Amino acid sequence: MADQSNIKPIVRIIRNTISMRHLVSIITPSFNCGKYIGTTIESVRNQTFTDWELIIVDDGSTDNSAEIIRHYTKSDDRIKALFFPSNQGAAAARNAGLLISKGRYIAFLDSDDVWLPNKLGVQLEFMKTSGAPISFTEYEVYDEDMLNCQHHIKVPIQIDYPGYLKTTIIGMSTAIIDTDKTGTISFYDIRTRQDTYLWITLLKKGFIAYGIHEPFTKYRNRKDSISANKLKAAQQVWHLYYDLEMMSFFKAVYFFLNYGMNSVKKRFA
Repeated sequence: MADQSNIKPIVRIIRNTISMRHLVSIITPSFNCGKYIGTTIESVRNQTFTDWELIIVDDGSTDNSAEIIRHYTKSDDRIKALFFPSNQGAAAARNAGLLISKGRYIAFLDSDDVWLPNKLGVQLEFMKTSGAPISFTEYEVYDEDMLNCQHHIKVPIQIDYPGYLKTTIIGMSTAIIDTDKTGTISFYDIRTRQDTYLWITLLKKGFIAYGIHEPFTKYRNRKDSISANKLKAAQQVWHLYYDLEMMSFFKAVYFFLNYGMNSVKKRFA
């Protein structure tokens, strides 16, 4: 009889490799979100699609976030956590999560947002069927207590680099990336709008992002969030266009004005 002593480890490696082909790595940066992080984690645990890992990177929180996160890592081995001793910013937190991620598919979920239960299942089926390298969905913006829906953000069927510059329409917590198609991804280390710049850099390479016309994510509109300050948000977008993308002044103005008009329009669409 043939020696079978090495067969089991080989079979295990093959099974693990096959599993990674469908695994979704969810990256969640967290900073002082003890009030919300439990609800966010539960929305992942309630997914109908179960082949995922949730990587939470606590970015030097000073509230009870770490205690809550550790509780979940002990109760669900799909949940992993990193803890920064001091605040490094969302870009550094997301990059740290990406470094230890194992999945082919990368999803993002901010620590105060919530997914509907069929979010991953429907979106992944769409990506596998269509071959989309990047997908994103419609979403709903709620008040801080998640009681009242303030806006329903609609999305186009697809969007390319120029189209994105005019709209910045991709909601971070709605997106999934197939790294088999895009290659390894990382965030440019800036304090704000690093998510916007990720889509700019990916779409500039020629990738197309595909929109799904169904809202699977609830965004929490917190009064203390960076994105709540519309003037600062506009200044940050200008910085991306003019300084980081190094557009000419008139080209930057063209895309920035379109961004501004579409930002207003999408709230009333």
